[in-house]
Parts: sequence; C-alpha cells; structure tokens
Amino acid sequence: MTKQTDIIALAGRILLAALFLMSGIGKLAAPAATIGYIQAMGLPAPTGAYLAALLVEVIGSILLIVGFRTRSAAIGLAVFTLLAAAFFHANFADQNQMIHFMKNIAIVGGLLQVAAFGAGKFSLDERFARQAKRPVSALAAAN
Repeated sequence: MTKQTDIIALAGRILLAALFLMSGIGKLAAPAATIGYIQAMGLPAPTGAYLAALLVEVIGSILLIVGFRTRSAAIGLAVFTLLAAAFFHANFADQNQMIHFMKNIAIVGGLLQVAAFGAGKFSLDERFARQAKRPVSALAAAN
C-alpha cells in the first residue's frame, strides 16, 4: 500500500469501529433496555446475548481501531453484524427495517474488505510484523 492508501485504511477502520463502539457504550449505559429488546425479539438467553453483543462490539471495535488482529476482528464483527441483520431487521414488510437490514449488509461488506486487505501500515499488526522480520542482530543492537 502507499502512504495515502494506508491513511485511507486507517480512516476506514476508525469509521467502521466508531459505529460498534458507540453501540457498545449505549448497551453498557442501558443494559435493562437492551436485554428487554433482545427478549422482545424472541432470542434465547437475553442476558447472555447482551453480554456477548457488548463484548463483541467494544472489544472488536477497539481491536479494529488499533489494528491488532485486524482480520479476525473484522470477520468477528462481520458475523455479528450479519446475525444482527437476520434477527433484528428481517421484517421486510417494514421499509425502515429493510433499510437497516441493507445497512448491515453494507457494513459487512466494508468489514470483509478490511479482512481481505488487512489493516495497513498504521496498525499494531504491521508494527508487530516489522518487528518479527528484523534480524536477531538488529534486535540485540536496539536493546
């Protein structure tokens, strides 16, 4: 990648992650409402689903922002988003729900791009990969 595309990759990761981080913070601020909504949708174990969603959104978004285990984080968030679309936005008779469903599918597409092409230069993944490639003598000299 070039410096310009690495900056774009970083911006894309931050913008995608912001959605999940804000949603996770919202769930943290209103657990009873979130659990009630999950229960109203007929999903089993609403408290467990709430905790799983909270962990996926907060941890996944942080991993995406810093670019650590980026491909795995993007795939995990993509699966989560696809499941959310299927369970919470599948009422296609309601145009609003169909729009939310399609929005989720578009987000999955963006996350799959991150999974396919990686985090770019401005990421912990890249930093650790560069360190792993350094010769042993360079590591000894640095210490």
